[in-house]
Amino acid sequence: MKTKLLAVLAAFGMVASASAVKINNNISINGFVDGSISNTDADGAATHDETNIGVDEVELNVLVNAGSVSGELHLDSSDSDDLDIEQVHFTYTFANGLSATAGQFGSALGFEREDPAGLYTYSRAYNNAFDLGNIDARGSQEGLRLGYAAGQFSFSASAYNPVGIVEETNSNANGLTSEDNLNYEIAVSFNGFENLVIGAGVQVDNAADVNSSGSTDTTTTNLHAAYTLDKLLIGAEYVNIDVDNAGDTSAYLVLADYDFNDKIGLAVRYSEWEVNTNGAENSKLSIAPNYAITDSLGAILEWASTDNGTAQDEDQIALELTYTF
Repeated sequence: MKTKLLAVLAAFGMVASASAVKINNNISINGFVDGSISNTDADGAATHDETNIGVDEVELNVLVNAGSVSGELHLDSSDSDDLDIEQVHFTYTFANGLSATAGQFGSALGFEREDPAGLYTYSRAYNNAFDLGNIDARGSQEGLRLGYAAGQFSFSASAYNPVGIVEETNSNANGLTSEDNLNYEIAVSFNGFENLVIGAGVQVDNAADVNSSGSTDTTTTNLHAAYTLDKLLIGAEYVNIDVDNAGDTSAYLVLADYDFNDKIGLAVRYSEWEVNTNGAENSKLSIAPNYAITDSLGAILEWASTDNGTAQDEDQIALELTYTF
């Protein structure tokens, strides 16, 4: 399906949006409404059953384009009544394929992207720590991103800190000075092989230093790829998170999605992720048939079984509807 191809390209930073409603020559809007009904059974115990129905997320994006300068404002409401600014940034594009973006934006890493419209399943592959593209769970970046795109290759590098972080302060009652160095992220993608797209990147989060006492920095490495053959898509991802003086943890996923026709498809995903540096890990198997009710309205029915190691295992079944415009 066309929307699935756009989801793949968005995961590798090759398109910014699947569609947009034009307001005038300079302004357009797009967005989505996502809702679901789900039931989760923990180890079959009735006291741990949970059923939920409701609107999961609503997003409205305003896209502005004026010559070499473009801007985006993403207004988002997720699991609450509050309307938040998820992203807001502007980009200047040079004639040679180079661009500069300033403001508040999401990570360029990760196979599963930030919005439900970019997912093949209802659930995500891991817990929040490894879901690099999930801006609702991980928050946005605030800073500067340089990008370059030419033919089969794209590249981006950003220097940022989480939204609301104060770079340096000495307001501590004990006179201690805290300094939070900039974080950075580098992402590359390549589609020069037939039917194959490859993405890779690294993200370094520099924790705050207090009176130059040193900090616990985190380095995240991400590799992901997608291969398409006629109606079949095969995707894979590996994530490693290394925390200074605390060891590293890793995760991976393998996903297959097959479109039987323009309306009906089936996604199967298996994922594993470590929950601590001692090697304890969780795993999840998801089976998710999907149906395109219209060009704008899609449905996903997912059954997912999660093995939580020594904790309670979970089975979940969910029906999700996503309307995009």
